[in-house]
Formats: sequence, C-alpha cells, structure tokens
Amino acid sequence: MFGLDWLVPLPRWQKRAVSIIVDFFSLIAIALIAVWLRLGNIDLPQQFALSILILPFLALPAFIKLGLYRAVVRYISHRFMFTVFTAVSLSFLIWSTAILMFDLDYPRSALIIAWLMAILYITGSRLVIRWFLLRRSGFKNESDSIVIFGASDAGRQLMNGLVGVAHKKVVAFIDDDKSLYEQKIGAIKVYRREDLEELIQRFKVKEILLASPGMSSKERQAVLTWLTPFPIKVSTLPSMEEIVDGKVSFSDIREVSIEDLLGRDTVPAREKLLSQCITDKTVMVTGGGGSIGSELCRQILKNKPKQLIVYELSEFALYNIEQELEDMTRNLSYSVDLIFFLGDVKNRKKLEEVIIQFSVNTIYHAAAYKHVPLVEHNISEGINNNSFGTMTVAEVAAELKVQNFVLVSTDKAVRPTNFMGASKRLAELSLQALQDEYSNTRFVMVRFGNVLGSSGSVIPLFKQQIANGGPVTVTHKEITRYFMTIPEAASLVIQAGSMGTGGDVFVLDMGEPVKIADLAEKLIKLSGLEVVDSEGHGDIEIQYTGLRPGEKLYEELLIGDNVDGTDHPRIMKAHEDYISYQELKSEFDQLHSDLKNHNYLAVSDKLSKLVSGFKHSSGIVDYIQEK
Repeated sequence: MFGLDWLVPLPRWQKRAVSIIVDFFSLIAIALIAVWLRLGNIDLPQQFALSILILPFLALPAFIKLGLYRAVVRYISHRFMFTVFTAVSLSFLIWSTAILMFDLDYPRSALIIAWLMAILYITGSRLVIRWFLLRRSGFKNESDSIVIFGASDAGRQLMNGLVGVAHKKVVAFIDDDKSLYEQKIGAIKVYRREDLEELIQRFKVKEILLASPGMSSKERQAVLTWLTPFPIKVSTLPSMEEIVDGKVSFSDIREVSIEDLLGRDTVPAREKLLSQCITDKTVMVTGGGGSIGSELCRQILKNKPKQLIVYELSEFALYNIEQELEDMTRNLSYSVDLIFFLGDVKNRKKLEEVIIQFSVNTIYHAAAYKHVPLVEHNISEGINNNSFGTMTVAEVAAELKVQNFVLVSTDKAVRPTNFMGASKRLAELSLQALQDEYSNTRFVMVRFGNVLGSSGSVIPLFKQQIANGGPVTVTHKEITRYFMTIPEAASLVIQAGSMGTGGDVFVLDMGEPVKIADLAEKLIKLSGLEVVDSEGHGDIEIQYTGLRPGEKLYEELLIGDNVDGTDHPRIMKAHEDYISYQELKSEFDQLHSDLKNHNYLAVSDKLSKLVSGFKHSSGIVDYIQEK
C-alpha cells in the first residue's frame, strides 16, 4: 500500500533519516505552494528562492530538538499533535524573523499560509503512516470493540494507553456519575449502565475493562455481579497507586480475579501484633516453601527478624523461596540472616540441633499435607506428617523453651469426614495437651479455610480448564467452601499468633461460604463465554464428578458454639475440649502401631474416639492395605 512496505523492516535510525529527507523537500514545496496560492501565479520571481531554501535549514533543527522524530508513529496520540504545533510554530517564527531581519523577499501573508500548510502536512503525513501501519497489522479489520467502565482519570489514561494496540478499539465509556452522561472523552461517548446491552449489540462488544481502581471490594463485586449475565469478557485495571509507582503498566490489564468475585475487604494489619513475635527475634518457619509457609516467610522478613530459618522437606520448594527471600533482602536492604534447611519435621534430632544452635524464639509450623484425596490414599504418611510431625516439633520446642509456637490449622479439622482433617485436629490436640505440661512455651493454633491460589486450589484448575475449552469439573452442585487470600491469611496467622496466653485456638473470620458451582459459572461468564445449557447450547460445560473420598459438602470453623470475639475483628477465639498429654501420648503409640501395620479400620476407630465429630463414611481407599 502506497509502496511503503519497504519502510517497515528498516532500522529506527534509517526511518528517521527518511523522515527528515522527506520533510526537507516537503517544506520547500510548502513554501512554494504558499506563494502560488498568495499570488495566484506559478511564475515566481527568483528573489523568493533564498527565503524558500532557508526554511528547511531553520525548521528541521527545531523539529529534531523538540522530539518530532523520536515519536513512534504507530503509537502517536493527542500529545504528539501539541508537539507538532509547537515545533512548526517555533520554526516558522524563526523563519519569519530571519526574513524580516535580513529583508528577504517573501510575501508576508504567505507566511501564515505556509505555517498552516506545514501543520497540516506534518500532522497528516504522520496520521497516514500510522493508519497504514495499523491497517497492515490488521487493526482495522479485526479489532475487538471494548467498553471501559469508569470515565475517571484511570479510564482516560487507559483509553490513551490502548491507542495503537492491535485488535483493540475503545467504543464507549460507562460511568455511574450522572453528570458525565452523553459527554465525550477524546471522541468516546459516556453511557449509563442501562445502555450496555445496546452497546454490545451495536458495536459487537467483546470485552469490558474495569478502570475504577478506587472501588472497594464490595463495590467491585457488585459491578461484577451486574456484568455476569452479559456475554463479554471482563478484565480489570491495577490500582492507580501501582501504576504511578511504576510497578505495572497499562499492558498489565489482568483478568478478573477470584478476590474480585468474593468482594472481601481486608482489614488493616495491626503493626504491634505483626512485630511482637518477630522483630529482632530468631524465627523459624516449618514448611516454609509451601503456599502459606512461603507467604509467612515474606511477611516475617518485612518485620525484620534477627534471623529467619526456613525449614522445608521439598528441595525444589526450598530453592524457590531461598531465591525469592534473598532477592527481597537485597532490594529492601535488610540485614537479616537467612538460613535454609532441608529437613523433615519428624526428625527430632535435627530439629533439636537447629533450635539449639540458633536459639529460636518463635516457630510458625506450616508443614502439612493438606490435599484431602491424596491423604485418603496415603493415610499413614498424612497422619505421620500432620499429627506425629507436629507433636515432634512442638515437644522439641517445649523442651528447649522456645517462647512462641504457632500452628497453622484448617477448618477441615472441625467434625472431619477425612483423615487429613482428623490429622490436623490431632495436631491441635497435641498443642493443647503440651500447654498443660510446659508453661515456658506459648502454644497457639490458628484455624481457617481455603486460601486462593494455593497448591491444589480449585481456582487455578478452573481457569486452566476454561482456557483449554472445558469442561469445568465440580465435584457436587451444592458443595461450598470458605475462601481467603494467601497474604491475608498469613497476616492474620501472625497477628493471631501474638494473641492469647497459651493453648488458644483462634479462628479466622472467613466471611460467607461460596458455592463452588456458582464460582465456576461466574468465571466462565466473565471470561466472555457461556455455560452449556441443558440443550447443549453454550461454550463451556460444567461437569459434576461426585464427591471424592473424604470430601464434605461444606466446611465448618467451630466444633462447638463456645466462641469469643477478640480485639481484632477478623479473629475469634474458640474453646475446644482436649485430653491430657499422657493420655494422648498413649493413644499416639497405639495409633503409630496401627499405621505401621496398615490397619486403617483400627486407625479410623481410634480417630473416632480422639477427634470430636470424626465420621469417616467413604471407606478405606489407601493404596496399601492391611498386612
């Protein structure tokens, strides 16, 4: 097109050289045409020649100085037009001054004609090139129509940021501010929410971008609920604070996250509770490479411990968190000693050596197997790690007078129907029993539900299934779960761990439970797709696969109703029954023997006695059966 294809592969400096050469001769032509238009005669006196020839020599340096050739034509915007006006006006002012000072021949009124023509030429030539490049990349023919929700500064900057992005075309704004209705922002009209359906039909809208970073979580959830019925993809913009700080750019527009769907506003952390067991202390995190353990490490590091010991069984997980924490200390200029141990929480001798050598003050115990079906198939490993492992770490901590011990527990420990949940309740019972025996160590348990994005979490699975074209698999239509983000959970674990006098079971406020099927449906619809209906119409099917071994329809956070509030609005204190340390040790010995012999029916009976509400009804599915 226009024979311009040869320009595209040229290096940037060569393109600039071509632009300068073309502008050189074009300015001469403009000066000639201006005189022709003024005099109405193509036979020009020769005395005009000098005035005409000096124009490009005066104008081009001004163009270069003001950055006219630095702009990437594909992405020019209204700011470039201002640069053109400034550069052309300045260069013509210099040219006019030179003509007047040296008394050169040139019609004075032609100066104005030439100035207007130069602005038109410089602007028009760039826009033609821009149009050619965008058309060449398929922008015009295959662009997706986009609506921006939010006509504030963020929305306007987003619109400007999308200028020139291939296959994206902003066709409308939607805003709740009535004063903006029918107004235009950069030629884009502002509409009401009620107009969205009409906009989708008129412009064939494929995507809506949420550009209201100041919205609260509840407000964002309400907007997403409103958008769910529409067959368009929904994406969101990072907060303006992140953008201004340079942490992200407008190219980092992301898909709607599960956090947006939950509409949960986080409560600001209490700095005193965060630092109480950490600052200037030696802190140890078991399972420090896991989802919760690694986030605990990040937040602990920010609270400036004297030493941070990461204890992890998985070499790969330990390597990853080692690299991340070392980068954090360099970037934040923290002087914290980082120590990384490959180790098993059942290895009493190694635990003793680590705690003694480094004089550990606080332990956050996050090491656990948590995937319910896997533990159902590997009962012995699950109980050995989650229950006996916790007892081992806690006993060593108590014997060596570690000041604080915080257990990361789970809502699955409440009236469990699976071995994983029962093993975590046994871990809680261990700490409660040890508290009666050892007063020098303060044992605290923190119980909460599912965290978003953890290993084995359902949300990444759903997103992957949607990306693959489905089906999305849900175990049961009525299954519900509590959800919380990993950073919020880790922060509340640290804060709860600083509360209480010992033997306390703290329960985190998880908000309202969420139906997994509803979650799957919303994720599909907000991806711009339709759920397959009973007649087979739609894009992504939701398949119900049935409850897995040990899986419950719903989870609970409290065994009984005996619960107290605390000074923190998201942390409650439960009062749970427990048994003595000696009795528990005796039961553990018998349990260990049954596990060794793979006598899982006896294990199940023993757990029914020890764990309140335990009811295992799915049958024994361990891969290794009784000897």
